[in-house]
Amino acid sequence: MQPAVLSMLFMTLLFNMLPTVFAETPAKPVAEQLVDTLTELAGGPHPGFRSNHAKGIVVEGHFTPAASAAEVTKAEIFTAPHPVVVRYSNATGAPNSADNDGSAFPKGIAIRFQLADEASADLVCISVNGFPAATPEEFLGLLQAVAASRDSQAQPKPIEAFLGQHPAALKFVTIPKPVPESFATQPFFGVNAFKFTNAQGETRYGRYRIEPVGGARFLSADAAKAVDADYLMHELPRRLQQAAYSYRIFVQLADPGDEVNDATSVWPESRRVVELGTLTIDRFRTDGAAFEKTVMFSPLNLVDGIEASDDPILHARPVAYSISFNRRLQGH
Repeated sequence: MQPAVLSMLFMTLLFNMLPTVFAETPAKPVAEQLVDTLTELAGGPHPGFRSNHAKGIVVEGHFTPAASAAEVTKAEIFTAPHPVVVRYSNATGAPNSADNDGSAFPKGIAIRFQLADEASADLVCISVNGFPAATPEEFLGLLQAVAASRDSQAQPKPIEAFLGQHPAALKFVTIPKPVPESFATQPFFGVNAFKFTNAQGETRYGRYRIEPVGGARFLSADAAKAVDADYLMHELPRRLQQAAYSYRIFVQLADPGDEVNDATSVWPESRRVVELGTLTIDRFRTDGAAFEKTVMFSPLNLVDGIEASDDPILHARPVAYSISFNRRLQGH
């Protein structure tokens, strides 16, 4: 057979196979796309760092339960004292983000309760009461709209169009995010609801709230512009050289009819709040930079007495965290 004929047959065969080849290449799971897009937005990859909340600082302390905690839950993390490890962080996957930059919000706090036999439980919150998306797909759409808007000449830009069609995302983006004096003066809020069960078998859904004992304190607009890019990371070790500081951890309880599976649904302030106990921070962890690269906090690292709601954002978070964690360990 002539070479030209063979070449034509080969090209015909390849052309006919292309639809099958592409059809058999499934899209990446949404959680992996979330990690990829966060990495892109942060100018990454940044080997060894998280795809989100990359810049952080680690401290240690202890938790002391409040008597009222037993009314809500039998969970051992809230009914007995425990040592804790706490990581504060800036949003985004940029490890050198300025602490006072708008893209570094919301701030994050991850609390690991250290239990017997090397067991643990985690509590993960952010500095904004709410979330911009009700599903992982919506959150991915938001991130992709941000990415697409960077070099877009379209009017409106993709992010403007997205926010115009997603009021929860618009609310989250535009809600005031004041710059805190310190991580020690920043309140934090649970993104998702959990199901709490007490020793009598009674169950209630609730969301965490973490409030500084000394009160929330923020910088003025002028002061926020003047601070150093690493001021939060530098301030905390200095503070701990002088004294410990504390938060009170609460759970805001849902009323019947409140939406417990939608992270964008913020419950009214009139909902009952029960104190779970006091979190005291008294030590800066000097090996924190190395420690935080090898640990993954998960909102689904739970103990008996606390269960996950059916919130799809809650169930997507550990999956995305695991993808980011594995890449971090592999130096990606």
